[in-house]
Amino acid sequence: MSTIFSRIVAGDIPCYRVAEDDRHLAFLDVKPVKKGHTLVIPKKEVDYLFDLSDEEMAQLHIFAKKVALGLRKAVPCLRIGTAVVGLEVPHVHVHLIPLDHISDLSFEKPRLHFSAAEYEALAANIAARI
Repeated sequence: MSTIFSRIVAGDIPCYRVAEDDRHLAFLDVKPVKKGHTLVIPKKEVDYLFDLSDEEMAQLHIFAKKVALGLRKAVPCLRIGTAVVGLEVPHVHVHLIPLDHISDLSFEKPRLHFSAAEYEALAANIAARI
């Protein structure tokens, strides 16, 4: 079954792209816990992180690192936190979240909302720094 992320990769659902290569895609979370919250996915649909091959896992994290470095330049913060939860969408995804406090990494707090123009500007700002 095709996940929402596979449909994004296929172009069936729009997203706010910040980076892409032949095997990975990074885009803004539309229900972020913090401004700049970005999702990094393999384009290949795999449900569980530990089902990736060693090479696929390494390449995903190397790609995520490039995105995180650009994200930190675009969204001032102390660090970029990462989380791989795997319960929301059955497609491997790494959350990159700008952190100033440990509570910034909480998925239980209310999600933020931004206008399409704000998402577009933020995505362009991050992409320009990658």
